[in-house]
Amino acid sequence: MPSVRRIAHEFLERQGLTTVFGNPGSNELPFLTGLPDGFRYVLGLHEGAVVGMADGYAQATGRPVLVNLHAASGSGNAMGALTNAVASGTPLVIVAGQQVRPAIGPEANLANVDAPALMRPLVGWAAEPACAQDVPRALAQAVFEARLQRRPSYLSVPYDDWAADAGENAPAVLDRWVERAGVPAGEQGHRLAEAVAGARRPALVLGGDIDTAGRFDDAVRLAERLAGPVWAAPSLFRLPFPNRHPLFRGVLPAGIEPIRRAFEGHDLVLVLGAPVFRYHEHLPGRYLPAGTRLIQVTEDASAAARAPMGEALVADPGAVIELLANALDASGVPSADYRPVPAPRSAEGPRLHPEEVFAALRDELPADTAYVVESTSTTSSWWRQMDLRRPGSYYFPAAGGLGFGLPGAVGVAMAQPERPVVGVIGDGSANYGVTALWTAAQHRVPLTVVLLRNGTYGALRWFGGLLGVPDAPGLDIPGLDFTRIAEGYGVPALHADGVDELRAVLAERPDGPRLVQVDTALTTPS
Repeated sequence: MPSVRRIAHEFLERQGLTTVFGNPGSNELPFLTGLPDGFRYVLGLHEGAVVGMADGYAQATGRPVLVNLHAASGSGNAMGALTNAVASGTPLVIVAGQQVRPAIGPEANLANVDAPALMRPLVGWAAEPACAQDVPRALAQAVFEARLQRRPSYLSVPYDDWAADAGENAPAVLDRWVERAGVPAGEQGHRLAEAVAGARRPALVLGGDIDTAGRFDDAVRLAERLAGPVWAAPSLFRLPFPNRHPLFRGVLPAGIEPIRRAFEGHDLVLVLGAPVFRYHEHLPGRYLPAGTRLIQVTEDASAAARAPMGEALVADPGAVIELLANALDASGVPSADYRPVPAPRSAEGPRLHPEEVFAALRDELPADTAYVVESTSTTSSWWRQMDLRRPGSYYFPAAGGLGFGLPGAVGVAMAQPERPVVGVIGDGSANYGVTALWTAAQHRVPLTVVLLRNGTYGALRWFGGLLGVPDAPGLDIPGLDFTRIAEGYGVPALHADGVDELRAVLAERPDGPRLVQVDTALTTPS
């Protein structure tokens, strides 16, 4: 009779989950032993970095990825990073070790007494099998739940289960496959197309899910046929539309009243692949202008149910894009007439303005470069200078939780070694995931990290002004030298003193990881 471990390994192999991101404890070793040839174990030195790397890897590949964590302590360490994966809809499959079954009730050391409850506020599905023979089926459910819900799932497995006999029915799980079909029914599609075609001044709001689903170019085609303005949804974690396209109006502000003002004069707002809406700053007002109709299309049934206004269709936004593009007249705005990039601003003194850094990235790196950005105080400078026209060009921490940037960049670069990948990381956020540099060095990941050092939590300083608390303590972080930190982890690093040196460094094409530290002036997110 095959063991639970053997069936589990074979199932994961058939499902394509052969890259494992993890940081092992004693409870995980019985699962990890005997991994078949073709599996790759990617070690991270902290569970937050492990989840961040897996998040970036899964987003870049578009497929579920396996994460292996320790019981309560390791899972708890990962929860901050997990919030970003939840918000971006990343299908992580987390398998955590548990004490042997007889030791759980007495609360032996390293037992997680109610493992599913620990993670359940975040993950879409969490369980611990009632017996060893149910582990293969539960593992399959974890994979399918993550894929169908586009949300992390969590399975806790007592470590004595892996060597147990799987039972005669266990191999039945090996041939299972579960898929979703999300095309609107004929009448639903007809009503939606009629509403869009009949609008006098329609506007389009696109969420990061559009890029996740590989519909970047299709969204351009729809927008040009609609010939109306396009916004990206607030709290943007993936770029769904070329940011210098003549129809693009930028990222919607994350406040109720500013969004209402943006929609003024539009009779229809069509929201594709985004919640309605992920507000941040508390700027109250009416949700929509008088006479404005909002229709949301999303695969996330929960996002559709919790929206405070508008109509919603739970369906595949990609299928809806195709339906509408085919239903609308092909005449529209020419895609080649992109808006020019303004000259970068400069700063007084020896520090560079972030716009000078981003202009150098834009000019010196290939047009298909993928950027993983976690420098929140430089957001407005970023969008002023960048010209991103390719799918998968932009990644950002979806829940705003710091620590995604460095690990996420490592994961994206591991997933797409043929594509240039750059992490644009602030000195405040870098500390939350800095151990990912070690993984990048060990795997010789082709990654450039541009570290913007301004010596403070710039976004918090800006937010303190909004809240009327400019004197809050703990906002400055002087004395950090990331070149020495990176070299300690095995990543070559240098400090670029000016624009010319920065541009010369960026023009090089190394085959492994590197870190470039740049001192920048303090700016605000907007």
